Amino acid sequence: MSAETQVDERTVHAAVNDVIGRLLDFDDDTRRRILRTVETFLFDTHAASAFRPIAQSTAEGLGAQSVRTTSFADSAELSPKDFLFRKQPQTDVERVACLAYYLARYRDTPHFKNVDISLLNTEAAQVKFSNAAYAVINATNAGLLVPAGEGAKQLSAQGERYVEAFPDRAAAKEILASARTRRARKASKNSKESEK
Repeated sequence: MSAETQVDERTVHAAVNDVIGRLLDFDDDTRRRILRTVETFLFDTHAASAFRPIAQSTAEGLGAQSVRTTSFADSAELSPKDFLFRKQPQTDVERVACLAYYLARYRDTPHFKNVDISLLNTEAAQVKFSNAAYAVINATNAGLLVPAGEGAKQLSAQGERYVEAFPDRAAAKEILASARTRRARKASKNSKESEK
C-alpha cells in the first residue's frame, strides 16, 4: 500500500469520524434529515444545481472546494420560502407539487394530507389556496401525486421529475406531455385488448 493511499484512507477515516461526531448531538429524525440533505446535495444533480448558481456568483474565481462549501451551506438551510422562490411555481397545481417535493426531501415526510400542504404553504409565505383540497385533487389528476393510503398522498416519480425541472417551464411541460402520451398509448392498448 503506497503512502498516498494511506493518506487517503486516514483522510477518509477522519472525515467519517467528523461526520459521526457532529451527528451524535442530534436525535434520530434530525440525523436522517441531515443525511438526506447531504445525499441530495451530493448526488441529485437537479437539486444541487438549484443551489449552485448563488454560490458561484458569490464565489467567482474561487476554487471548486470553496464553491461546494458555500453552496452546501445554502442548501442545508433552504427554507420552504426560498425553495419556492427558486422553483417559481405559477399555478396552484405547480405549487402543490413543489410543496410535496419539499415535504419529501427536506422534512422526511413523503406521505402527507391536505393540511400538511396548507401548513407548509403558510410557512413558505405563499398566497393562501382558495381550496387546498381541490388543488391537491388537480395535482393528482395531472399525475403529479398518487395515493399513499389512509387518505394520504405522495409525490409520484413523474411529479418528482416535474418539480426538479423547475424553473425551466419548457422542460417541466415536456415531462407532463411525455407522461400523457404514455398513458394514452396504454389506454389505447387496453381498449384494443378488451375488444378482442
